[in-house]
Amino acid sequence: MAELVIEATGLRKEFRSRKGTRVAVHDLDLAVPAGGVHGFLGPNGSGKTTTIRMLLGLARATRGEMRLFGQQVPAHLPAVIDRVGAVVESPKFSPNFTGRRNLLLLARTIGVPDAQVDRAVETVGLTGRDRDRYKSYSLGMKQRLAIAATLLKDPQLLILDEPTNGLDPAGIREIRETIRDLGERGVTVLLSSHILAEVQQVCTSATIIGNGRLLASGRVDDLIGSAGASAYVVEVPDPAPAGEALAAAGLVATPAPDGLRVETDDPALVTRTLGEAGIWLTALTPQRRDLESVFLELTAADTLGHGEGAR
Repeated sequence: MAELVIEATGLRKEFRSRKGTRVAVHDLDLAVPAGGVHGFLGPNGSGKTTTIRMLLGLARATRGEMRLFGQQVPAHLPAVIDRVGAVVESPKFSPNFTGRRNLLLLARTIGVPDAQVDRAVETVGLTGRDRDRYKSYSLGMKQRLAIAATLLKDPQLLILDEPTNGLDPAGIREIRETIRDLGERGVTVLLSSHILAEVQQVCTSATIIGNGRLLASGRVDDLIGSAGASAYVVEVPDPAPAGEALAAAGLVATPAPDGLRVETDDPALVTRTLGEAGIWLTALTPQRRDLESVFLELTAADTLGHGEGAR
């Protein structure tokens, strides 16, 4: 069994107010193995940020147990905090200083050598732009500088909460490449996001939550079900009779932009059914599952939502 960098068991967070008790995290179990990028996935308001804040000692759990590197937190957080880097909220940098100057000031504050700034800048791909003023940076560059700041103490675990929020496609690509590179260098990355298609490109494993509760967890390939397609798009000259023939064979066929979408993992059945009806298809295209489709299936079956807000 792989070593676990993050472990949470029965983690629960309740917020109390005059209106009553709101449960943000419902008895969540979370296991993040060492190495690679682990996606922490769910829509906005599903409890991801609240969970991260509890792991980092920024919020107190109502109940449950948490461990980082095998050490119980928050009780033993001081013993492991130097091994953890996190970008949870927008970092505060001086806009009139260069990116490099901001990092140098931070490095001296936490007592790490200036040489570590060079390594961090290179890792996030800001070499050559680190001497530009922070206020001239794009949103993507600002986010990469924030990641560089967390790398100054050479963490073994990096926690990123929605790092691509507000970024344009170019900025998203930059952050994606930085995260992928960190994972390949041996840093364990916990990547919290609601952009499932984007996360699928960098994550090796993932945990999916909804309404603050665990829905699924495991390797991305296993969650998706990499063996074969779950549906096919059938292109035919006339979709109407094709749909009738498929329905008569017990297949679910719905209109699609290029023809009909047939819910099946057996393409031979589709071609045989249409051939026996004298209908010749012009194309049969597999529609493979992705994390987004898996998530939609899980949340559609989830009966835990009662309008309780979370973060």
